[in-house]
Amino acid sequence: MVRAAYLFSGQGQQFEGMGMDLYESEPAYRTLVDDASKILNQDFSKQEVIDNPDNLQLSIVILSLGVERILRNEKITPNEFLGLSLGEYSALIAAGSFSMQDGLKVVADRGQYMAEAGQKHPGQMVAVLNATQDVMEQAMVAARKLGEVYPANYNTPKQTVFGGNASGIAEFSRLLKAAGVKRVVPLKMSVASHTPFMKSASVQLAQRLRDVKVNQPNFTVISNTIKSEFTAENIKQTLVDQLVNPTHFTDCLAMVENSPIDCLVEIGPGKALSGFAKKTLKNKDLPIFNVYDVETLQKLRNYLLDQEG
Repeated sequence: MVRAAYLFSGQGQQFEGMGMDLYESEPAYRTLVDDASKILNQDFSKQEVIDNPDNLQLSIVILSLGVERILRNEKITPNEFLGLSLGEYSALIAAGSFSMQDGLKVVADRGQYMAEAGQKHPGQMVAVLNATQDVMEQAMVAARKLGEVYPANYNTPKQTVFGGNASGIAEFSRLLKAAGVKRVVPLKMSVASHTPFMKSASVQLAQRLRDVKVNQPNFTVISNTIKSEFTAENIKQTLVDQLVNPTHFTDCLAMVENSPIDCLVEIGPGKALSGFAKKTLKNKDLPIFNVYDVETLQKLRNYLLDQEG
């Protein structure tokens, strides 16, 4: 049996018709999607439902849960789960901390809370690559004279994402470029996630989670917010804090690398987390896979067959 760490995708890498080919070809995936559709009273096998912007977070989580369900029937066992932002909900539902009914409904409400917070406090986000901590800190402090800027995501040792308002991010970007930073990349985000701009969403989520039952995870699930394991006792507060505090994915990857695993599997749309892993992990020979459609699933299955042989 191959030992793996699962990386659950967040937002930003979504694509049209996510999971529709898996729905047609994989019975375990189809069952998961049908169950989710009944819970949410929407048919997530239909492209117009999957691609509805209001369903973005749900579509990503359902794809991730469906892939994880497929892998339960493969010769692979997860040692640890690690998600980025929204991906932590996929991880916690897959690990049994939330029932699927509770988890999906919380994800739906979380998306609404974030959208409302974004309307009240419009934000922008920018990725900074290959800049030293000192340069970023100096630019952030100086930019705050004109607007708001906060660190949001520590993705790799050489990539940090910042969020803030338009004036703050514009000045921050200008100062970085003036300091010689060549890659300052605007992100397609209408909200400044993981910053104080999400305060109202955080307050609403705390209220929403109050009566939701949580269980101790069946697997180790590592939190990006506190850089340690989720437990039944800390899940609710950590998810509330997650909305207004930066993620520390690079530190959490280091924790995963120190565990006994044979490969990494990114579950959900895109390859962002795999890319972070390739740039962060010291073991450059560790196999890394992405699974989000029939073709990428087959690549993982081929690897599992080779290991079995």
